Amino acid sequence: MHVISLSPLDLSAAALLVIGLAFLSIPMRLHLARQLLVAGSRTVLQLSLVGMVLKALFDHIHPAGLGAVAAVMVGVAGVEIMRRQKRRFTGAWGIGIGTLSMSVSSFSVTILALTVVIDIRPWYHPQYAIPLLGMILGNAMSGIAVGLDRLTATAWDQRTVIEARLILGYKWSEAIESIRRESIRSGLIPIINSMSVVGLVSLPGMMTGQILSGTLPVEAVKYQILIMFLIAGSTGFGTILAVTLGARRLFDERERLRLERLRI
Repeated sequence: MHVISLSPLDLSAAALLVIGLAFLSIPMRLHLARQLLVAGSRTVLQLSLVGMVLKALFDHIHPAGLGAVAAVMVGVAGVEIMRRQKRRFTGAWGIGIGTLSMSVSSFSVTILALTVVIDIRPWYHPQYAIPLLGMILGNAMSGIAVGLDRLTATAWDQRTVIEARLILGYKWSEAIESIRRESIRSGLIPIINSMSVVGLVSLPGMMTGQILSGTLPVEAVKYQILIMFLIAGSTGFGTILAVTLGARRLFDERERLRLERLRI
């Protein structure tokens, strides 16, 4: 099937939607006009740069190039996780917990998919590795950010409850267990909801893109199922690891609650 190429004029017509929304927000005093225009401009700039980088990687397949792109993606995602925290950890822990957890889960799941499921040769082929890693990282980042934010915010709000449990002889893990469990649940709920309604309420972006580019719907569906499962696994394992590390960081070696390790 022939792929319909989009011209700059076609994209400009779509951009009018964002511009119109920005101008509409002015009389409504939403104070979002500038943010909408900046976000739209960044979308064009960032995706254009990504397109050029991917073209270069596709022309010169090498694991070093893939590693460099993956490092940038993980670094940006780690900073974004930290920014989403109302009360984030101080020092290197502020970005380290989320970045480490996301890296371990996302890289493991992506490599598993490339080497076992898709079995592409070489496994580091950027045409497959970068899109997969990007989708997995993006969703894992959101789940981990939600889980950590719920953990730190709830621990701060319920600090007297936690300290009372410690006084009664609870271990640190027991004193914060209910909060840790609910934090993990919060991080997993979005992906569970997405899997529950996919295909009925929404058609995911990857599947839609494949169909529009000429891929047979049945094949597009297979890849989308794969992606949903990979995202669920990466988000789940990453959130569990991040919340567990974060919960441990809230206590010292003497099992005392140390909320001064959070930025208030």
